[in-house]
Amino acid sequence: MKAEQQYIDLFSQCEALICRHSSEVMNAPRANAFADFERLGFPTTKQEKYKYTDMAKLFAPDYGLNLNRLDIPVNPYEVFKCDVPNMSTSLYFVVNDAFYNKALPKAQLPEGVLLGSLKELSQQHPKLVQKYYGKLADTSKDGITAFNTAFAQDGFMLYVPKGVVVEKPIQLVNILRADVNFMVNRRLLVVLEEGAQARLLVCDHAMDDVNFLSTQVVEVFAAENSVFDLYELEETHNRTVRISNLYVNQEANSNVLLNGMTLHNGTTRNTTEVTLNGRGAEINLCGMAIADKNEQVDNHTFIDHKVSDCVSNELFKYVLDDQSVGAFAGKVLVREGAQHTSSQQTNRNLCATREARMYTQPQLEIYADDVKCSHGATVGQLDEKALFYMRQRGISLKEARLLLMFAFVNEVIDTIRLDALKDRLHLLVEKRFRGELNKCQGCAICK
Repeated sequence: MKAEQQYIDLFSQCEALICRHSSEVMNAPRANAFADFERLGFPTTKQEKYKYTDMAKLFAPDYGLNLNRLDIPVNPYEVFKCDVPNMSTSLYFVVNDAFYNKALPKAQLPEGVLLGSLKELSQQHPKLVQKYYGKLADTSKDGITAFNTAFAQDGFMLYVPKGVVVEKPIQLVNILRADVNFMVNRRLLVVLEEGAQARLLVCDHAMDDVNFLSTQVVEVFAAENSVFDLYELEETHNRTVRISNLYVNQEANSNVLLNGMTLHNGTTRNTTEVTLNGRGAEINLCGMAIADKNEQVDNHTFIDHKVSDCVSNELFKYVLDDQSVGAFAGKVLVREGAQHTSSQQTNRNLCATREARMYTQPQLEIYADDVKCSHGATVGQLDEKALFYMRQRGISLKEARLLLMFAFVNEVIDTIRLDALKDRLHLLVEKRFRGELNKCQGCAICK
């Protein structure tokens, strides 16, 4: 049986149940999304976009799904203490694929800001959510997006109205919790109106030692003159599969920073597609992966310069140890008429062993003549001369290797625009290289 068939049968049998436990807005595109999934199926390695990750193989096992929305026996506010030191955040949780609303932080959000369960907010504000939900995530072009849209029943939403600045960073923790091999399908919708500002930190953690597969579709709308930071930090375990599709639309003079960091995982596939729709828009797209054992991290990015006078800066770095595998494919498209475009794309990779593998494919496609664009990639090993120099000064080989690897990824961490989070990441990365970061730090779950 093909991997798709079990999910086609499941949806056909449970469509009414899925819809009953979601909202009309989320249900509206569901049937079309399912039809698209039936037509497209899971992406295969024959497709250039998914060349290094076999999706059908990842979805083939028999996973449990909580389509009936049964309560999960955990209160994350009692057991999960993952607040970043010296960075007071508004802390929220998604348990598997359901927003946890039985307890919420006491901090008051600015007037007009909507934050919480995507399902509930789409019931309370159907016209607002309907205006944005599914508008960037095109199910006709991607089988994973179609699958997620067909099965997702809840998720997280952040709406910031015109001119409102959310001073306090928002932290969203996705917790995977199950007693059996389990699949979750969640959505994130972020809307910033004209002149709005917000910062969101999303952390992925796995609570139980079972096989997890999570699909996630994120849609971000950044209106004119808005400013938005999205930081994603993955600290799960080697039995997890994370598949995330992130779609961003930017209007004139908007400024968006996306930074995705993988510190612990099993198999990760991240797709990021950014459309620069208004003059003066700027995107800073960064990523970092530290992998060992048999872990795999695959990042695919696409930045579309549709209009003139926009800026894109892209930086991805990998450190691969043991038999781990990394992949990066990044494409920047400068359309006809998108004059005065400034674009820089860089992918640098460090293979600490001969068994580690890195596949990189930077691409630049330009149809305008007055632009400033560059792209490049490197794959190498630790600098033997630098190691020798450090050992001559009494530094052990192990410590010298750690220092060089830490310095290598430091450039990505330094793009973070929150000093407290930057300090925290420096500490976590150092612990990761020293083998001390087996699980997330500071929460009762992992102690």
